Amino acid sequence: MAKTPSDVSEKSTAKSSPKGVDPRSVRNEILLSLPTKECTTVLSELEFVPMRAYDLVNEMGEAIEFCYFMNSGMTSILTILGDGKGVEVGLTGKEGFIGLPVIVGLKTSATRAVVQITGSAFRLSTAKLLEALAKCPQLGKKLNRYAQELAMQATQVAACNRVHNVEERLARWLLMSQDRVGGNLVPLTQEFLSHMLGTRRASVTVAAGILQKAGLIKYARGSVTVADRSKLEDAACECYAIIKRQSQNWRNEAQA
Repeated sequence: MAKTPSDVSEKSTAKSSPKGVDPRSVRNEILLSLPTKECTTVLSELEFVPMRAYDLVNEMGEAIEFCYFMNSGMTSILTILGDGKGVEVGLTGKEGFIGLPVIVGLKTSATRAVVQITGSAFRLSTAKLLEALAKCPQLGKKLNRYAQELAMQATQVAACNRVHNVEERLARWLLMSQDRVGGNLVPLTQEFLSHMLGTRRASVTVAAGILQKAGLIKYARGSVTVADRSKLEDAACECYAIIKRQSQNWRNEAQA
């Protein structure tokens, strides 16, 4: 059986490529937004790494050895409770970065980061990131802005998990996932979804059944296909629109 977030105990040991990245392979939005000189500086230190589903990227309370610019796929940010159960408080894909505490001089992670959908990333050691930040002011600014986006997402998801029903939360979660992976197919199991939504698997089964019966999704073992994006947005709680709108507002402000 595939590991769930609570079962993961070892960090990813996937082999990486030599340092230095072909700019044509970059999909990460933070890297793509950098000035040419800064982008060249950062890319020269990066290593390409495959990100396999259920790989542990960072562990709560442990030192952050590497930082990651996500290039494809999706990683969940989890808060781990005393009984070992994890609840998702954020998602990151090609728009994001893993290792944010490092940019403000901290050494450990307050959350667990687990790959949820197979993809790839560009990584560098924490020491190399700090060296790059000293040379690249725009990189530091963009990472700080992304930290605000992820914090905003976490606070909204916390409220969502408290007040909205499973069907609305599932719709919101599928929309957020589709935004990050592209296409209509989201490769996930109901067991994993129950961990992400912090609810029983039976509740996810019922919620997925409701959405499928309404023609919004198609569920098969190990994957969900978004059949009607517009109606899925209507079925989601307000949190999806709030997160998306605020993120866009901040990006517009940054470009002004």
